[in-house]
Amino acid sequence: MASPSPAAKTERLLNLVICLLYTRQPLSKAHIRRAVPQYGESTSDEAFDRMFERDKDELRDMGIPLRMEPIDAYFDDETGYRIDRREYALPEIAFESDELAVLGLASRTWQQASLAGPAATALRKLEAAEVERDASSLVGLEPRIRTSEPAFTAVKDAALRRRVITFTYRKVGGDASQRRLQPWAVTNWHGRWYVTGFDLDRAAPRVFRLSRIEGAVRASGKDAAYDVPADHDPLVMIAGSEPASTPLSATLLVRTGAGNALLRRAASRTTTEVGTELVIGFTDAELFADEIAGFGPSVRVVDPPELRQAVIRRLQAAMQSNGAA
Repeated sequence: MASPSPAAKTERLLNLVICLLYTRQPLSKAHIRRAVPQYGESTSDEAFDRMFERDKDELRDMGIPLRMEPIDAYFDDETGYRIDRREYALPEIAFESDELAVLGLASRTWQQASLAGPAATALRKLEAAEVERDASSLVGLEPRIRTSEPAFTAVKDAALRRRVITFTYRKVGGDASQRRLQPWAVTNWHGRWYVTGFDLDRAAPRVFRLSRIEGAVRASGKDAAYDVPADHDPLVMIAGSEPASTPLSATLLVRTGAGNALLRRAASRTTTEVGTELVIGFTDAELFADEIAGFGPSVRVVDPPELRQAVIRRLQAAMQSNGAA
């Protein structure tokens, strides 16, 4: 029998908490089995008992006050279960103005749709509780954590579910190859997203930058197919895999009237018949290619070739995506 997915397990635990929280009297195990739908699907009494015992331990580990009490005050031959509302309820939470400012700032940090929903939901809960925010304290602060890499959602989901993934990866030198990975963690480091894990083909831990993953990420196998090392520190692993950034220089041809942000950063500029030729310093070709591709045909990379190819790949992917839509 396949193991339940994390979502199914979470739903079962939530149903158990609701069942035990909204009862005045302790409930017997038989009553709980009838009330929680997932328990009713158990193949036998023994399977239900094992599942219920594991769930009780998990609730206690999460700090939920699960009580065991006699069902009948005069007879203690049968034990029942319930959650004491007074112990379970959180005390009233109050936020200072600077704390509200941080919460508002955090809700605006995730700019991409894959993670924007939870942040917005958290802020709506504060507003529903009539907690007043000081919006003026956030003026001028616009943090952004980018999750625009197409591979982000698929890799994140596979890491959470501990499923093996297969993908095409392009190394710094330009060569692309197929990789099979047991993803351990997805981490942001210096503004870039990485996945750490165990490379099955090379039989060793490896780090991959999400912006260098090309095409679809395919997950395979069962959930919880492997264990993440208890001492795994993704930041240490990423920092040890990335060489020190070497300042590089790019030559760009910018159409007249476009690319003002690039013009302001240029080390030098030369006016030509078709626009302005800029020389701009950069350290990361993939990140710089993201920026340049956003200008479309208004900016063309003259040099270096690897930066030009990175921009072309992005523009071609955008054309294919629009064609598929």
